[in-house]
Order: sequence, then C-alpha cells, then structure tokens
Amino acid sequence: MKKVVAGIDIGGTITKYGIVDMEGKLCSEGSVSTTTYKDVEKYLDKLTGAIKSLLDESSEELELAGIGVGAPNANYYSGSIEYAPNLNWQGVIPLASHLNARFDVPVAITNDANAAAMGEMMYGDARNMRDFIVITLGTGLGSGIVVNGELVYGNDGFAGELGHVNVVNDGRHCGCGGRGCLETYVSATGIKRTVYELLARRTEESELRKIPFDELSSENISKSADRGDRIAIKAFEMTGRILGKCLADVVALFSPEAIFLLGGLSKAGDHIFIPTREYMEKNLMKIFRGKVKILPSGLGNTNAAIIGAAGLIRRELVDSGEL
Repeated sequence: MKKVVAGIDIGGTITKYGIVDMEGKLCSEGSVSTTTYKDVEKYLDKLTGAIKSLLDESSEELELAGIGVGAPNANYYSGSIEYAPNLNWQGVIPLASHLNARFDVPVAITNDANAAAMGEMMYGDARNMRDFIVITLGTGLGSGIVVNGELVYGNDGFAGELGHVNVVNDGRHCGCGGRGCLETYVSATGIKRTVYELLARRTEESELRKIPFDELSSENISKSADRGDRIAIKAFEMTGRILGKCLADVVALFSPEAIFLLGGLSKAGDHIFIPTREYMEKNLMKIFRGKVKILPSGLGNTNAAIIGAAGLIRRELVDSGEL
C-alpha cells in the first residue's frame, strides 16, 4: 500500500486540495467553493467527501498518512484558524481537530506562506538551504521565514507577517486596519492601485486606461509592460523599489541564503525581479551585498500551495518517526 498525504489550500474564494506522494508528486487534485458554505461543518463535510473520493478513485491502493493545511490566520501551535477576515467562519475554528475527527490521521496547519516555504524546503529549490525566506505575492503579501532549517512561528504562532510592516507613513488603507502596510503596495491588489494612481497623475497614452479597475490584474499589467507600456513599466519599477528596500531590512535581520518570490505577481518575471534585486542591493549593508539570491519558486508549474501544505505534514511525520 502506497503512503500519501493530503495537502489543502484554503483560500477566501476557493479551497484547493490534492493527494501528494512522498516524493512530492501531486497525484490528483480538486477544488471546492469556500464561500458557498456559511457553516464550517457543512464545508468540512463537502471537503472530506471530496478528498475521500480522490483516494477511492486512485488506480493504486493508497494509505493516507496525514493532512497538511495552509489557511489564512492559521495558527500552527493551536491548530486553529483565528479571526480570518476573508473567510465566512468568524472567531476561532479548531480546524485540525475537526479534520482529525473525520480522517483519524495527524493534521498540521499553518498560513499559506509558511506552507509554501515548507514546500520549497521539502520539494523545491531550497532543499539544501537552512536559511531562506519565501514571499507570496497574491491578493496580499505573505512570508514564510526559515532559520536553521526550521520555520519561524514566534511566541504565538503568527510570526512572519511581513505584509503588514509599515513602509509608508499614513499610506494606503489596509484590510488589517492599518495604513501603509507593505501588501497595500506589493501584491496583485497593490500594483493595481499603483497603476490607477499613475494614470491619474500622468498624461501619456497607456492601454491600461481602457481597463476598468475590477478587470485589471497583475497579468494584464505584465502583458502591457511586455509591449512597452510606460505606465505598466513604471508601476513594476515602483513596486520593486518598495519590495527591494523592505527586503534589505529583512536581510539585515535574518541573513538568508535566498529569497523566493511566488504567486501571481511573481509571474511578471524580470519586470518585478530586476527592480527588486536592484533596490535590495542598493539598500543592503556592505557585508550582505552580493550574497542573497532573489529567485522564483522551484516548485515550477505545480500547485505550490497544495504541495507546500503536504510538505508541512510530511515534515511532521518524519520528525515524529511515523514515516
């Protein structure tokens, strides 16, 4: 019987899940709506049934060894989702115990960026690294910090909220209630806001002027930059400048071997990587210059969030001697 683990990525709109083998291969996957279910028990019933169907439909006989979950405001220590603003279920949800009761296997949960960092360490390009950072650039900005081969959770399980460090005094309003947070400038949402500010301040022609805000995305901003659109290029330069300067501070704290960028905004390639590297190097202390790599994720075209969550529980099982 082949041992596998399940990886679950709970997003504000969609929950993705998959069965992953011990080598990090995604054997099968699927998704369910997160928003449809106002009651967490009904949501978990649907998710449980979907995962069991994947196991039952496999051409091989599979044994589920554990479940890893990446979710907003997930606390590794408590196994709970705590006061996630973009989920239907408010308050504290003891997700790990709910899933354990349904599957009777070990369950580990953490936030999506920590899960991505674990996936990078277990299956990606950080396999031989002890100190690195993963930055997820999606709707918001998340970070997973690995020091001496271990994820940094802090005293309460919520360490590593780089998206909510202040980068502009009295800056843009953030969903966390603060102002000037990094993710309001460096994220798929942040670059959209930058584009509209540039369009308001500048007069040159731009194909982005024709796109309503709700239809604008980091992908079409990137494509416009590919075609030489000056507003799009400037938006990426401004985004990379803010991120690079912030990463210089992060390097001073952690001295990582590498910083991995993944998520929708990172798919812009050189448009985001070049200015980020440039401004990080400009703002680094001399002792760090030329030492820290900024790299794309090594997980390729796989579903990194599922692979990362699977890597989280696989690490737990290996450390406990169960694998």
